[in-house]
Amino acid sequence: MTTHNHAQTDLIHAPRQAPQYIETIQPPLFRASTIIFKTTAHLFDRHWTDPYDYSYGTHGTPTTFTLADNIAQIEGGKYCLLAPSGLSAINLVNSAFLSSGDEVWVADNIYGPNLEHLKNLQDRYGIQVKIYNPIDANSFQPTEKSKLIWLEAAGSVTLEFPDLKNLVRKAQQANVLTVLDNTWGAGLAFNAFDFSDEHLAVDITVHALTKYPSGGGDILMGSVVTCDQQLHHKLYRMHATQGISVSGDDTAQIQRSLAHMSLRYEQQSKSALALLDWLKHQPQFTQVLHPAHPDSAGHSFWTEVCTTGKSAGLVSVIFKPEFDITAIRKFCDSLNLFKLGFSWGGPVSLVMLYDLKQMRELENTHLQQGLLVRFCIGLEHPQDLIQDIQNALKQLE
Repeated sequence: MTTHNHAQTDLIHAPRQAPQYIETIQPPLFRASTIIFKTTAHLFDRHWTDPYDYSYGTHGTPTTFTLADNIAQIEGGKYCLLAPSGLSAINLVNSAFLSSGDEVWVADNIYGPNLEHLKNLQDRYGIQVKIYNPIDANSFQPTEKSKLIWLEAAGSVTLEFPDLKNLVRKAQQANVLTVLDNTWGAGLAFNAFDFSDEHLAVDITVHALTKYPSGGGDILMGSVVTCDQQLHHKLYRMHATQGISVSGDDTAQIQRSLAHMSLRYEQQSKSALALLDWLKHQPQFTQVLHPAHPDSAGHSFWTEVCTTGKSAGLVSVIFKPEFDITAIRKFCDSLNLFKLGFSWGGPVSLVMLYDLKQMRELENTHLQQGLLVRFCIGLEHPQDLIQDIQNALKQLE
């Protein structure tokens, strides 16, 4: 080991060679901003399209690329970029592909912050936002200006499962880029890059890794996946120029959780179905929403696409009109196991209340009148969750 005249220098330049290869259950954690080049040849021969040509922390490390590769594999894609949140991943796609004068189509049940971002782009840059009904493919009428269509399967509040195949087919015929928010399906309920029909697949998926991949309700991250190298390079350029990067520590935590993600997803799917069977018989509700419910909008599309029979752990209910906002707030405040909070996919069950009149722009005849409450099912026993809801409903008597 080389020593210098001063301890201060020795401490800074202590040996940092990587140890000989050892095999561990979890991959090593790399934290980096600066990445050291061995020679000037390595510096000048690097190419930005090579994911293993490490150059700077924002470009990526073995830790971030390991998670990205695994997310791509789970979703059935080839290329993946990570972002600090699901919304950041959404904004990356919008920034990479939309220009002034373009039309972007969004479902009426679109994730609210995505719509807010797009309307901001509309006001500032002249991008036109068009709304379509996700369960009616005929409501999607692309023009020569149409550049991109956002899909959600299922919608994260009212849980309609879209006419995914016909919407994708129609977009392909019009040369419109298809982008699916795949947070609900998580790559486990169905493969968005292979609908088992020849040449039928979405172009890009966006995934809030905050939900099921993280699984703990404590880490924010998002991903953008595609099978198309040209689309990936366009996204990669925008990703780099916007300085988008993620924490190595957060990445390692999500990587650890991937091993049991499918088990958690399946359990929460089963628990949601158990709640669905009970909720649909409760007299306080005028409607219970879940893609597996035969009376829910898009049920036949869910059956067609989700051949696994799996679904995310979300169930929504619409209270009868006689229950006003004061009553709904009392109901939510009376819950014990269900905690009031946004997001889903973690171990703790969550509840959130919504006023659909403030969320929708199209007339939705498939939705009953009333205030909506969404239950996000955690890992508690479903019978305990049912009892919790039952106790809260008694407070409304």
